[in-house]
Amino acid sequence: PQNPYCHGIDGVMEAYYRSLKSVQLYGPTNFAPVINHVARYAASVKDGSQYFVLLIITDGVISDMAQTKESIVNVS
Repeated sequence: PQNPYCHGIDGVMEAYYRSLKSVQLYGPTNFAPVINHVARYAASVKDGSQYFVLLIITDGVISDMAQTKESIVNVS
């Protein structure tokens, strides 16, 4: 949360491995709020100098599947 930036695929993988040590997965699993938050954050970069990748990993059923699909369509 303190630093959402990664450099390249290696940075994404490093962030993933670091997060495994500090997060606990549990339900309900709602992705739409996260997708919308990241989309708003990405939209604030107007000059095209950055790109954003949202890696979603789940250990079970997505609780807000309809809203998640709608969010993905709206922000893409």
